[in-house]
Formats: sequence, structure tokens, C-alpha cells
Amino acid sequence: MDLTLLRTCLAVYRTGSLTRAARELGLSQPAVTGQLRALEAKLEQPLFLRVPQGAVPTEAAHELIRETAEPLDKLESALRRRLTPEQLSDRTVRLAGPTEIITERILPAVADLIVDGLRLQVSFGLTDDLIAGLINGLYELVIATRQPRHGAIVSTPLMDEEFVLVGSPDWAARISAPTLSGQGAEALAGVPMISYSGNLPIIRHYWLTVFGQPPTLTARVTVPDLRAVLAAVCAGAGVSVLPSYLCTDDIGSGRITILHPVELPPLNTLFLATRADARPSMSLTALRSHLLVKARLWH
Repeated sequence: MDLTLLRTCLAVYRTGSLTRAARELGLSQPAVTGQLRALEAKLEQPLFLRVPQGAVPTEAAHELIRETAEPLDKLESALRRRLTPEQLSDRTVRLAGPTEIITERILPAVADLIVDGLRLQVSFGLTDDLIAGLINGLYELVIATRQPRHGAIVSTPLMDEEFVLVGSPDWAARISAPTLSGQGAEALAGVPMISYSGNLPIIRHYWLTVFGQPPTLTARVTVPDLRAVLAAVCAGAGVSVLPSYLCTDDIGSGRITILHPVELPPLNTLFLATRADARPSMSLTALRSHLLVKARLWH
């Protein structure tokens, strides 16, 4: 059964006129007439009597409308909320980004929106995969660790993450800051390095920026979660380079220390990315605006 036929029947029933129903539905009167005849043929029952004053429903029409009007109204309302949402709770926003930034920054920052009705479906992953998912419609908002270079994507800087070389107090005692300042990367030869990935992306960025050379070391431990890297560093397993936002509390408590304070720590900009052709949505717009405001406080 084509639901359009039922929707047309309901409009005629409520307006009492094929002409008014056609105007309401944005159809021609012959199209409305044709749809009614098609529905009557399917049901093998007349639904309206055509009179000069309009269309008079038959008992079959009264019965049909009693059984279908409420479900049709609910369906129409559900579709309308998703196409033109008027409340935060009208539509779920599909958000994706790195596990650590979403866990430590994004979700706490939008807790008040969630209380107000915002619905989120959160996914984790690497930027290349998430941008591909954004382009293909899997996500609506992506936290990207680099600026996407694609015509279908619009991106806005969200925050700068600052990288620091950290280790436990025991490692700080073995590798003094003056030694690092004097010897540079050579002072870390033989020190166990804990990394997010085997190709050392964050460590490489730090080495190139601070020491002026790429790392020649191999990670002793590789674990794809910066929180796990932090746990290993806190336990004294080795040293690593981490975003400062992730280890601020542990630095403050003395569990770890910044091994090599530098005047201008290496930075990496995170971006909010959306599709250029994204349909305007109250919930998506509110989430994006909220994050941009809250990010100003993260520094």
C-alpha cells in the first residue's frame, strides 16, 4: 500500500474538499482525484461522495480514518522533526573523533546540552577514516586532528593541543632537564619509549619541532589509546610525548613530570568538520556552537 494514498485520503477527509486538499498537499486537483480513485479501487469501496459543497466521507472512510489517522500523523511528525528539528531531542547527532579528546573534553563540555535533550551517537577512530565516513554520510560532525582537504568538507579550528615530554619522577631523576637541554634527543638513547602508534606520530612531531631531527628510536610499547600510554608512563614503564590536557592532573599531583620544559611547546590544531552540503539542524548547530564556545575555556 502506498502511504501517499492514505495521506491524500486523510487530507480530503479533514478539509472536506478535493480542492482544499490539493492546495494543502501541493498537488493538482486531478492528481488528488486520481489518488482517491486508486485507493478506492484497492479497497473496493467508495470513500467519498462528490457533492457541490465538497466531498462527503462514507462510512468506509470514517472507519479507515479512525484506524490510520493517528499512525499517519506520528509518521509525518517523525519525518518533520528529522528534516526541520525544532528541539534538541528531535534528532540524534552522529559525532566522531579520537577516543581521548571526546572522552576528556567533548563529552564533559556538552553535558549541559545532553541534560537539555541533545542526543548523541558517538564513534571513535582515526581522522582519515572518520573524514571518509563524514563524506559518505556516516557521521555529521567529526573532530579531526588535521584540517581536511576536501571540497565536500567545511572545517573550523576548535583548539590547539600542546605536546609535552613526560615521565615518572624516577625517570626525571635519571634524565635531568639540563641534560636534555644540553644533549637533546641523545639524552634519551636507551630510554623506553611508550607510543600511540608504531610510526611515532606524536613523538615524531615533538622531535622535529624541539630537537630539529626525526626520532631514530623504536617504541618499547605501542598501544592505540593515549590514556593507556599515560597509565604506562605513570607506572614508570618509560617516557612519552602526550597532549598536556590529558595529563594535567597527573602533572599537578606529581605522578609524572614534564622532563623537558620548553618555551614554545609543539602544537597541533584540532578541527570541527562537517559536510558542506549538510542540512541545517538545530541540534547539530547547537552542538557545534557550544563546542566552539567551551573550547575557549580549555586554554
